Amino acid sequence: MQTALIIDPIDNLGVALTQLRTGDMVEVNGKIIEIAEPIAPKHKFSLTPLKEGDRCTLYGVTVGIMTEDLPTGGLIHTANLRHEADGFSENRQPRVGWNSPDVSSWKNRTFDGYHRSNGSVGTANHWIVIPMVFCENRNVDAIRRAFERTLGYERTSHYEDFAQGLVNRYQGGEASDELARVSCDTLSKTKAKPVFPKIDGIKFLTHAMGCGGTRNDANALCGLLAGYITHPNVAGATVLSLGCENAELKILEDEIQNRFPGFDRPVLTFRQQEFSSEQALLEAAIRQTFLNLIEANKVERQPAALDKLCLGVECGGSDGFSGISANPTVGKASDRLIALGGKVILSEFPELCGVEQELVNRCVSDEVANRFVDLTSRYAARAKAVGSGFSQNPSPGNIKDGLITDAIKSAGAAKKGGSSPIVDTLDYPEIARKPGLNLLCTPGGDVESTTAMAGSHANLIVFTTGLGTPTGNPICPVIKVSSSTELAEKLPDLIDFNTGGIIRGETDLDTLSDEMLDLIIEVASGRIATRAQLLGQDDFQPWKRDVSL
Repeated sequence: MQTALIIDPIDNLGVALTQLRTGDMVEVNGKIIEIAEPIAPKHKFSLTPLKEGDRCTLYGVTVGIMTEDLPTGGLIHTANLRHEADGFSENRQPRVGWNSPDVSSWKNRTFDGYHRSNGSVGTANHWIVIPMVFCENRNVDAIRRAFERTLGYERTSHYEDFAQGLVNRYQGGEASDELARVSCDTLSKTKAKPVFPKIDGIKFLTHAMGCGGTRNDANALCGLLAGYITHPNVAGATVLSLGCENAELKILEDEIQNRFPGFDRPVLTFRQQEFSSEQALLEAAIRQTFLNLIEANKVERQPAALDKLCLGVECGGSDGFSGISANPTVGKASDRLIALGGKVILSEFPELCGVEQELVNRCVSDEVANRFVDLTSRYAARAKAVGSGFSQNPSPGNIKDGLITDAIKSAGAAKKGGSSPIVDTLDYPEIARKPGLNLLCTPGGDVESTTAMAGSHANLIVFTTGLGTPTGNPICPVIKVSSSTELAEKLPDLIDFNTGGIIRGETDLDTLSDEMLDLIIEVASGRIATRAQLLGQDDFQPWKRDVSL
C-alpha cells in the first residue's frame, strides 16, 4: 500500500496515507522524502524545506503561509501555518473545452420517479406540513403526533419498543445485570403498514423564523418554503400561519407562482387567528390533510430519463481523505450526470475559498462569473464585519483530521463539483433551472446547506463525510459517502457508499463513480432506502442571514 502521495505536481505539501514515523523514507512521485517527525494519516508534511512566509500549495492552489521554518518531512499544523488563499477577480479566462466523460453506456438508462405537470420528476412522494412562523411549531407537532404513528410513518418507534422492553423485563423481576444485556437487536421488531403506501412520508418542517427578524429574512424564508412546496418530491402541503407574522401567506403564494406558474398541487392554508379555538384549527387541518392524502396516494412511479435528476453535492464532517477519495468520486459521478443532461448543485460558498478563480474560469459567461464573484465577495465581507471570516470555517474535528486551514478544506471540498462548465450562479433560495453545474450561495453548515439545496429542487443529495454525520433531509434522499474504509466499518448504520478503496489502492475513481451513479439511480427509483431515510434523519434549518429585531 502507498504510504503518502502528492495530489498535484506543483504542490510543496504531501499527504500521509498511513502513520509515518520519524526517519521513515517515503516515495512520492519518484522523490524520496525522509520524515522528520511523526505524521498521522490524513495530515500534511513538507516536501522541501520551508521558510517563514513561504506559500504552501495543495491541490495546485495556495492553502496557507508558513509562520515558522520547517524542514523537509515536517508536520504541517495550526501553529506553523496560517490561512491564506490565492486572490481572484471577475476576469474570466474561459477554458478551451470540456472533456466530457463517455456516457454511451448510460444513454438508455432510466429511473422510476413521480412525474409532475411542469415536466419535473420526483424521486420521492411526500406530503409536508410547515409553519410560516415559529409560533405555529406546537401545532405542527400536534399534527405530527396525530399522524405519524397512526398512518404508519413513525421511523423511531423501535426505541420506544426498546424502553418498553426494559420496563416489562424490570417489572417481570429481571436483575440489573440481565437488563444490561438487552438491546434493540434482542427485542422483536414490528413495522407498521402505511395507510398510504404510495406516499413516502408526511414531513414536518419546524423552524425558528418567520417573525422578529428582518423583512429580507422573512422573504427568503417564504422563498425557501415555496421551493419545498413546489419541489417534485412533494405531493402537497399543509401550511399553518398565525396571521400576524412577517412571513406572510401572500408572500409565500407569490413565491410559489414565481417558481411554478399555475402551480396545481394542493396547498392547504390555515390562519390560527381566524379560528375560534386551537382545537378547531387542528381538526380542520387534520381532516383536510387526510382527505388530500387519499388523492396523493393515487400517483404511481413511472420511468424517467436521467436528465430529470438534479443532484445536490455536500460534504460534512470532512477529513484529510475527503478531497482525495470521496469528493473526487462524487465529482466524476456529477460530470457523468451532467453529460447525460442532468443538473448538479454545488453550494457552501465559504468552502470554495481559494478555488474561486478556477470556478470563475469555468463559468459559461461573464454574467454567471460576475454574479459568483459578487455573491461570494459580499458574503465574505459580511462575515468579516461581524468579527469572523471564511478562515474560521474549519471545525475542531476538521483540524484534528488534517484540514488545517479553510483553503485546505475548500480545495478538497470543491472536487465534488467535478470539472464541467458552470452554467448558473444562484442566490439563496433560488431554484436550479439550467442543466449542468449550478453554484448556490449557502453557508458551510451541513444542515443549512442541504436544506437550501433541497429548496433549490435537488431531488437527491450525495453527502460525503470523513468523520461521520447524522445529517439528512425531510423530502430529499441523502446518500452518505465515506472517505475511508475505516469509517464505513466503524459506522455502518450511517454510510451508504465507501470510497476508501481509493486510499488503499484497491480501486480507482472511474470504477467508483460508475458504481455511485448506479446507486443514485436505485435510490432515485425508490428501490434502495438510504441510511438517512431509515434512521429518520429529517433535518431542516433555514439560513438566517440578517439580525433579529
